Amino acid sequence: MTQRPVLFVGFKDQDNLGLGYLAAVLAQNGFDTDLADFRGGPEQILIRVRETDPLLIGISIICQYFTPDFGKLVAFLRSHGVTCPICAGGHYPSLRHEEVLAAIPELDCVIRFEGEFTLLEMAQRVANGQDWHDLPSIAFRTNGGVTATPLRPLIADLDSLPFPRRWNLEIGLFGLGGAPILASRGCPRGCSFCSIRKFYGTPPGKIRRSRSPANVVAEMQEMFERHNTRLFMFQDDDFPLISRKDRAWVTEFVECLEGAGLARDVMWKISCRADEIDPKIFRVLQRGGLFTVYLGLESGNPTGLRILNKQISVEQNIQGVETLKQLGLNYEFGFMLFDPSSTFDSVLENLAFLRHICGDGSSPAVFSRMAPYAGTDVEEQLRKEGRLLGHLSHLSYTFYDPRIDEWFRYLYPIFKPLATGGDSLAMKLRAARVELATVCHFWPDLPGWEEYDEAVRELIAWYNEIYCRIVEDSAPHFRQPSRASTAALEAIRKAAGEQHGWLDEQLDAARARFMERNTESLVGQLKLES
Repeated sequence: MTQRPVLFVGFKDQDNLGLGYLAAVLAQNGFDTDLADFRGGPEQILIRVRETDPLLIGISIICQYFTPDFGKLVAFLRSHGVTCPICAGGHYPSLRHEEVLAAIPELDCVIRFEGEFTLLEMAQRVANGQDWHDLPSIAFRTNGGVTATPLRPLIADLDSLPFPRRWNLEIGLFGLGGAPILASRGCPRGCSFCSIRKFYGTPPGKIRRSRSPANVVAEMQEMFERHNTRLFMFQDDDFPLISRKDRAWVTEFVECLEGAGLARDVMWKISCRADEIDPKIFRVLQRGGLFTVYLGLESGNPTGLRILNKQISVEQNIQGVETLKQLGLNYEFGFMLFDPSSTFDSVLENLAFLRHICGDGSSPAVFSRMAPYAGTDVEEQLRKEGRLLGHLSHLSYTFYDPRIDEWFRYLYPIFKPLATGGDSLAMKLRAARVELATVCHFWPDLPGWEEYDEAVRELIAWYNEIYCRIVEDSAPHFRQPSRASTAALEAIRKAAGEQHGWLDEQLDAARARFMERNTESLVGQLKLES
């Protein structure tokens, strides 16, 4: 190892696979690495910089909305004497390198798209005192402008990469380790609101690439044996299920899990589309430990699906959900109650869709509107229409009908504690479903889990109905405002707060009853298994 490490600055409260792969490639080639938590603040990061004296610093801008904060950090480091090269990477810097370089003038360069080997070559050049400005896949300021060098091809053989470095393996339930993992990179779909296709479609090379099943299982087995990792969250943008070749891949994957003796000892979650859910294939996946499926449903009406370019029908979304229910698989879903085409009628259509798929309490609904991320087709269309608002750290848009803008502004603060963000009631209800699936998989004989499961399902059904009623009851007061609207809207807001508090208390009480009954048994089981 070299004496001076490469220091990454990113979010340490989650296992960042992007940084993990960069660090693993650097380590494979003799470089040490370290990670400073971005949320620790500039002063703490400066302390880490002075302790490690890094060769260079890499900042991970995972979302464009954090760009101003990263800019303040880099300016702070420079003002306190940090002189080593500082580079940025991520989806947003890759697609909008000129914007990022303008927003963060103290930044040396942007490493664009897949950065494993570009960052390695930059570290080697800096370590040897050599110039790095002719490296491929970078962008940097020149006199009066920005230079972007030719892009290197995407990595064709993902098996050639070492397993990613893991900084945070604390995620898990009941003492069982949990971690994210990747089986593939890229997505061949063309959803108008998503930057993934642009990210992987801009450099030369095949957009979608998969690791071999044996390689994925080898990583899972290593983590199982070294860290007792039992819960794996596949972070593939779209798990390999589209083609006949993909279906052969997942069959081989499950066979490799069974051959390694892992099928009964691990559980895993995937993301896919509703039209990829084939009962026969998903029974195979269940056999290997699949327990939760995340679906990008996004809209419950044909116009919304068309605007978002989902290339799927409402009926296909419904059928996909019904198939998962019939198989007994837990499901979660992404959904945009509002999108740039929203009308009062389309939002109410979305509510009818939500009631249809999850009114039974099978999964909690989430509240959001489509965000116009940089580099997406929707962002470009909104800009052409003159509806794009804000700046790079907080882009927004206007609806065609200003009454919809007012309606959304009213609803958002009501739904923030209910259905928006990681600490919302919706996320707590999702976590309870995952917790129950874990218990059912590993300890199906524990007493009381069925009662807990029924209680959670009833609370989710109640939550979903409250969700729908808030939207439905408020709609008329924005569609045709009257003198009574102000008082009525305040009453809806107050009732929502009371119902949120009651649901939260009921969920905590149901979980406490289950845990009080089973804590001793769970501790005993974990001691036996360890």
